[in-house]
Amino acid sequence: MTVRTRFAPSPTGSLHIGGARTAIFNWLFARNAGGEFILRIEDTDRTRSTEESIEEITDAMEWLGLDWDEGPFRQSDRLDIYQEHANKLLESGKAYKCYVTPEELEEKRKEAQSKGEVLRYKREWAKLNEGPDNPYAIRLQTPDEGAIEVQDLLRGIVTFDAGEVDDFVILKRDGFPTYNFAVVVDDATMNITHVIRGDDHLINTPRQVLIYNALSYEIPKIAHVSMILGADNKRLSKRHGATSVVAYKDRGYLPEAIINFLSRLGWSYGDQEIFSKTELVEKFTLKNVGKSAAVFNEEKLDWLNAWYIRNEPAQEIAKLVIPLLKEKGLEVELDNKLIKIVQELSQRAKTLLDISNTIDYFYADEIEYEEKAKSKFLKPEIKPVLQELADRLSSLADFNMDEMHKVFDQVMEERELKLGKIAQPLRVALTGGTVSPGIFEVMDILGKDEVLKRLSKAISTIPNN
Repeated sequence: MTVRTRFAPSPTGSLHIGGARTAIFNWLFARNAGGEFILRIEDTDRTRSTEESIEEITDAMEWLGLDWDEGPFRQSDRLDIYQEHANKLLESGKAYKCYVTPEELEEKRKEAQSKGEVLRYKREWAKLNEGPDNPYAIRLQTPDEGAIEVQDLLRGIVTFDAGEVDDFVILKRDGFPTYNFAVVVDDATMNITHVIRGDDHLINTPRQVLIYNALSYEIPKIAHVSMILGADNKRLSKRHGATSVVAYKDRGYLPEAIINFLSRLGWSYGDQEIFSKTELVEKFTLKNVGKSAAVFNEEKLDWLNAWYIRNEPAQEIAKLVIPLLKEKGLEVELDNKLIKIVQELSQRAKTLLDISNTIDYFYADEIEYEEKAKSKFLKPEIKPVLQELADRLSSLADFNMDEMHKVFDQVMEERELKLGKIAQPLRVALTGGTVSPGIFEVMDILGKDEVLKRLSKAISTIPNN
């Protein structure tokens, strides 16, 4: 048997973090088994589904590197298949036509609520409004009593009371399938062997089991993964901040970090925290997926993302930073200067935005000083020190790290100063602020002419005693 899993998002918005984890688990499970991963777009909700969402979802999947073997299939292209299956159930007597209008059902629902009751659909209502030209829905005839058992790969046997399941609609009056009917027909006709999904779908399972049984289709193996919680132990939502894959991409996170982080939300492999995608494929099994809810810890994600930024080749990170810089109006090229800058800035960066937002001073024509930094460090007493540094640096024939160190050592020894007393004023003079990579690395990247130019400006800015 070839393992076949699927990811089936509804295109009513961006790819949510919870949906992305579901996609990752299905993708890893299929790849681990040498099986196939199918992408299906469940777009039968015509009022909310959009082309923009479909594009966002597929773009996010591609960005994450979750390649699919078949699809993306659209449910809206498969209406004939759903109609054919519904007709089979009508012919076998396992389903029937229901002429009750939505307005009539709503009236009955309000009537039940006024009595403090829950509406129970009654089969005899189906003939209301019956007529050869009148619209109708198709309902599945469900058992009045008994138990519906589901073998869940993570939770064991889960039992539902069949008497609690009404005769539910499988095909709406407009010819579109309901969610549960479309899912079953799709999974069965696409030969899906394993369904890994969030536990919010557990409530749909008894209805889907009844549909499988009515159609005489084999039920795939099912695993319901626990939900993702925010730091407050409530279901992850927009109130916790960014919740879509696109939002994290825009904030400068790497796909490798997102994959690694989401894979570890509810799944573990000993104490290991960092996994390459190859390792995840090799090690992923449902046996190590936990039953309790996973907590989304953005600090952990930041730590992982910072690790990937530090450990990726600087040239690769530079390529990713260039579009962000161009958005800011900085026209830069992938040259040695940019690679050296990224190499230095990536040592402290949590995201690509941390790099793109702190890179400006390397390319600025004129440095603007932070007012607080200027008043604290560009004082009259440091002026002669900066002047002496400028004089000695200007005389260097070879402007390299070793020679720069020698100049600083000489000035510090003669003036009986420690590096800290010189480095911070010099940093403000060269970058405008108090935070940057090592001062020698900054000078090396800027080059002799730019260093002397910026020193000259700072010296002229400082008043005399």
